[in-house]
Amino acid sequence: MIGARRLARISRPWRFIAAAVLIALSVAAAPALSQQSSKSAGRAELRITGAAGHPLVLHDEDLLAMKRQSVAVTGEKGGKAVYEGVPVADLLERAGAPLKEKLRGPAIALYVVAEAADGYRAVFAITEFDSAFTSQTILLADRRDGHPLTSADGPFKIIVPAEKRHARWVRQVTALDLQRAR
Repeated sequence: MIGARRLARISRPWRFIAAAVLIALSVAAAPALSQQSSKSAGRAELRITGAAGHPLVLHDEDLLAMKRQSVAVTGEKGGKAVYEGVPVADLLERAGAPLKEKLRGPAIALYVVAEAADGYRAVFAITEFDSAFTSQTILLADRRDGHPLTSADGPFKIIVPAEKRHARWVRQVTALDLQRAR
């Protein structure tokens, strides 16, 4: 950095150039510093919206405090992996979605759209999450093999253990939107 005394010894046109360069450097560095601070905050966010009883915004620390489960699966390339997270049913229930004894009649027409950061979407019938309809647990995972998900997959990823194709294993999940079929 150029000190005030040193700047005073520089001729006037050069002072202007030096000041302009310092301002430009500080402006250019500001977004990078902002991104670093938001990444270091580590507050991943999941929105649950739509026809749920009340919309929710959950952060990674909220999910860590909830009842967690693990599932052992065969990954996309045939390797074994253990994912850990929260059953999606628990998240939907927390948002007021009709599950268990409330999942009947018109509520059967509900579906969930899992949305990813890159715009990818996958659809699930609400019955796919309810233990009265299936023995499978669909998980919103935040860990794989004991480690946080990589930035390519996380911070949250939908894991559907019984599916052979992983087209609905949505990575970088940002929202679960509950809708009613018409």
